[in-house]
Amino acid sequence: MEKKPFVTKAQLDEIVKTYPTPFHLYDEKGIRENAQKLKQAFAWNPGFKEFFAVKATPNPYILKILQEYGCGTDCSSATELMMSDACGFSGHDIMFSSNDTPLSEFKLANDLGAIINLDDITHIACVEETLGYIPKTISCRYNPGGVFKVSNDIMDNPGDAKYGMTTEQMFEAFRILKAKGAENFGIHAFLASNTVTNEYYGMLAKILFELAVQLEKETGAHITFINLSGGVGIPYRPDQTPNDILAIGESVHQVYDEVLVPAGMGDVAIYTEMGRFMLGPYGCLVTTAIHEKHTHKEYIGVDACAVNLMRPAMYGAYHHITVSGKEDAPCDHKYDVTGSLCENNDKFAIDRMLPEVKHGDYLIIHDTGAHGFAMGYNYNGKLKSAELLLKEDGSVQMIRRAETPQDYFATLDVCPMMKKYL
Repeated sequence: MEKKPFVTKAQLDEIVKTYPTPFHLYDEKGIRENAQKLKQAFAWNPGFKEFFAVKATPNPYILKILQEYGCGTDCSSATELMMSDACGFSGHDIMFSSNDTPLSEFKLANDLGAIINLDDITHIACVEETLGYIPKTISCRYNPGGVFKVSNDIMDNPGDAKYGMTTEQMFEAFRILKAKGAENFGIHAFLASNTVTNEYYGMLAKILFELAVQLEKETGAHITFINLSGGVGIPYRPDQTPNDILAIGESVHQVYDEVLVPAGMGDVAIYTEMGRFMLGPYGCLVTTAIHEKHTHKEYIGVDACAVNLMRPAMYGAYHHITVSGKEDAPCDHKYDVTGSLCENNDKFAIDRMLPEVKHGDYLIIHDTGAHGFAMGYNYNGKLKSAELLLKEDGSVQMIRRAETPQDYFATLDVCPMMKKYL
């Protein structure tokens, strides 16, 4: 698959007159088209709902766009709950899926009417202690252990994951929750991350649907929804084939008809909690080449760093890079593309073949729309960049301003030495 930027050099030349690089840029048109396609893929299920994973792209402007397509939010912290509330999400439009959870966050989730998704069986007592009761609608997160395979490929290792309950704990939890007043139950699982295959959701659905039938049969719990969570990935590399969400939706439909409908559970709603699939390809990090270095290797230094995009430094993750305006030029130069942090892993690319890069060139780092800006930090006193929205009409809207030194020092307001900067 050819990786093409959604923004041209001419557009960037105009944007940087107002907003200096680096910045994250999001494609409103792409976001809307993708949200509509997901709705279409699961239209066969009347109760279907996508709970967008706020952690992936925590920006109110993005959440409001997705809200127009019937999406809810999946939250994992108090601040994500607050953002959802401020954007007008309420009640069962919010899913609270957290782990190692402070009791105050269970209370906030319940105050907003959110569906609480329990990560561990011990959280039953935590919720009851905090609220004084068990909510009528509640969900439990499942971890079958072992490894998760698609065909003969190991996709992930749930047995090493800190999330979810064992099979035995799921049955025990449902019995306890039902005895304590829960009336409507959900099942949730996340067994593999960033799968670039149309098979994952269907295989996960089969596991969860069969579990649901047994849980309802043996515990008498009324299961109203099954949450397939995230895990549907994107093709970060140009040689990967994108997932076909329509085919994925149909694969879940087939298993639904094979397992749930014959068991009299044809009214169960299907939920998803995607972040990467919903936003990943529709964001990019735009940075400017500011230095070149010729030592043991050829280096291009840019004005962004791992503060702006942590994934390559943290995971060795691949992000495609386009030199804006040189899309058709031969990739005949080998570079390490680096940031300025005092860490040798602060590299966006290693031994990457690119067109010749000149001082002042814009480098477009693809697929940063999810888990890009969100994972930013402030090491070396670096400041987080702005977030911009490329609107459907071609205009650009700032949806988060860049941090300033005053922001960085603001939490030091008790320190008299810093007053001159505040």
